[in-house]
Amino acid sequence: DTACKNRPLDLVFIIDSSRSVRPEEFEKVKIFLSEMIDSLDVGERTTRVAVVNYASTVKVEFPLRTHFDKASLKEAVSRIEPLSAGTMTGLAIQTAVDEVFTEETGTRPATLNIPKVVIVVTDGRPQDQVQEVAANARTAGIEIYAVGVERADMQSLRAMASEPLDEHVFYVETYGVIEKLTSRFRETFCAVNVCALGTHGCQQVCVSNGASYLCDCYQGYNLNPDKRTCSAVDMCAPGRHECDQICVSNNASYVCDCYEGYTLNPDKKTCSATDMCAPGRHDCAQVCLSNDGSYSCGCYEGYTLNPDKKTCSAADVCAPGRHGCEQVCVRDGLSHTCDCHNGYTLNPDRRTCSRAITSSLVTTEESCKCEAIAALQDAVTSRLEALSTK
Repeated sequence: DTACKNRPLDLVFIIDSSRSVRPEEFEKVKIFLSEMIDSLDVGERTTRVAVVNYASTVKVEFPLRTHFDKASLKEAVSRIEPLSAGTMTGLAIQTAVDEVFTEETGTRPATLNIPKVVIVVTDGRPQDQVQEVAANARTAGIEIYAVGVERADMQSLRAMASEPLDEHVFYVETYGVIEKLTSRFRETFCAVNVCALGTHGCQQVCVSNGASYLCDCYQGYNLNPDKRTCSAVDMCAPGRHECDQICVSNNASYVCDCYEGYTLNPDKKTCSATDMCAPGRHDCAQVCLSNDGSYSCGCYEGYTLNPDKKTCSAADVCAPGRHGCEQVCVRDGLSHTCDCHNGYTLNPDRRTCSRAITSSLVTTEESCKCEAIAALQDAVTSRLEALSTK
């Protein structure tokens, strides 16, 4: 029994909710669907289930990609309401082909060979052309089971069902006993579960596929060309991760990190520049200069940066080119003053110098000589003036 498990299916229930189906009977249909779900091996990698509800209009209640566990499937079934008019069975089958059996809505790729199965439940005669629509669906690889209840038209059931008809057409007298079909479908869908026998060669995941099986891998691994073993995916390969700066592989997963000078944001993906000049984050002796996630050191005025690019030394303020003195620079702590050579005086600008004016002492004798010379000059001048008047 452990090896008898329903093979993986993409299974679509198409249920008639026309006016002829009374509310209490429609509830019986929903019970039948729930019991069918209980009998299936439901899951993303096993059997996926969708429901199409129809009367004169068609409503896809939920597609194959929506629910991958029995509890949520049964909850969704319990919320289905009847549409209460008409019996457009052909339109319902066509809608299933066009809108449900697509990879976008959850049908698995043809390469996986997952059977596409439809179970139609109806109590009336189709009001549209069901035969051609059903034939096209079967040609597209969809296996159709027809379940007729009470007033159902047997000829229509046979027209829509797959061959052999005795295995695909079912009939029950009332909705009250429709759940009895659950065991019939369980037997129909039962297949030897090769994965349960332990004879497969899959390294990680075995997916039963009728009397055969397929190998698959856990998330974060890829199936190797031998179709049996798996290799860890490089989650840090370009285009596979969402890290802003650094991706660190971590056993088929990854974590994000940031370059030096950046910190990881709360989203665990992006990075923000760190204030490298915050206290305790740098080793500058005097001045820290932030520079896009990094930093450089500087010094106060009067100091120069040492070769280690971190510490500072007092500058020689009287070194050539560092002061504005014309003649002499005198250090004064971290500053300086200007002075002049002997014979010069400092100008008011406190930088340039001018030659000093020196005075000499004049003796009494020299003073008398000067006065005599001056008197002689005055006499000569007067004589010349007198002669010039004659």
